Amino acid sequence: MTPEEMARRIAEAARVGGHTVAVAESLTSGKIAARLGAAPDAAQWFLGGVVAYDPGVKRSVLDVPDVPVVSRDCAEAMAQGVRGLLGATVSVAVTGVGGPEDRDGEPAGCVWLATASDDMVIAHRRDFEGDPEWVLAQTVEWALGYLLDALDDPR
Repeated sequence: MTPEEMARRIAEAARVGGHTVAVAESLTSGKIAARLGAAPDAAQWFLGGVVAYDPGVKRSVLDVPDVPVVSRDCAEAMAQGVRGLLGATVSVAVTGVGGPEDRDGEPAGCVWLATASDDMVIAHRRDFEGDPEWVLAQTVEWALGYLLDALDDPR
C-alpha cells in the first residue's frame, strides 16, 4: 500500500472512530504531517504536529526526559507529549538516525516509532538499510502503518 493509500485509510479510520490525530517528528522533519494533511477531510481529524529536531525542543516542548534522543523512551515520550499538547486521541512519533553516519552510539538507519492513545503507548524499533532518503521513506511508511493500527485498536 502506498503512503497516499495509507493516509486515506487513516482519514477514514479517524472519521469513523471519531478520533483526532497528532504527530511528533524528528528524523522525518514533517514528512508524516504532510502526508496526513493531504489526506481527505484532514481538517476534521488531523490536529497537527511538532517537528522537534533539536534535543532541547524535544525536552521543552514534548516533555522528553533526559534520555538519549534515539531511544524507546524518547519516542514514547514524544508520542505522549504531542498527544497531550494538541489534545489528540491518537498520536505517532518518530526519532532516529537517517545516516549516512552513525550518531550517538546508534547505527545509521536505527529508528524508533511510537504510538499513543488513552490507554497505551507502543514503541517499535526498526533498522533500515540504505541511503538517508530510503531510511526516511521507510520511516514515513512504517509510521503511517503503526498509526493506522493504533486507530483500528485505540483502546
